[in-house]
Amino acid sequence: QVQLVESGGGLVQAGTSLRLSCAVSGRTFSNYVMGWFRQAPGKEREFLAAIRRSDGVTYYVDSIKGRFTISRDNTKNTVYLQMNRLKPEDTAVYYCAAASLMTMKMRDYDYWGQGTQVTVSA
Repeated sequence: QVQLVESGGGLVQAGTSLRLSCAVSGRTFSNYVMGWFRQAPGKEREFLAAIRRSDGVTYYVDSIKGRFTISRDNTKNTVYLQMNRLKPEDTAVYYCAAASLMTMKMRDYDYWGQGTQVTVSA
């Protein structure tokens, strides 16, 4: 019953910034964790960051910590991924997802958006 829709992707130059949004709609839920993943062509889908809806506690993988920031606006039912100093290796389809607990495991996320393409040119 939960619907997630990503937006904000596009083609950008290396070194620039982009903010992705994930709009959440449908059934009201509590104690959920929202996460961001990405998948580059020919690569495994990888976890990037997560934020707990209730208190805003976050978790990041080391590879993007300091460059990417996850945030939420519960009044707008929206989760964001602020991406700074983008690199060509950041090129991927970015997905948001919802889980019932703080986790970085893809299998633990119950709801997924369709993804938004981010392409970073050198």
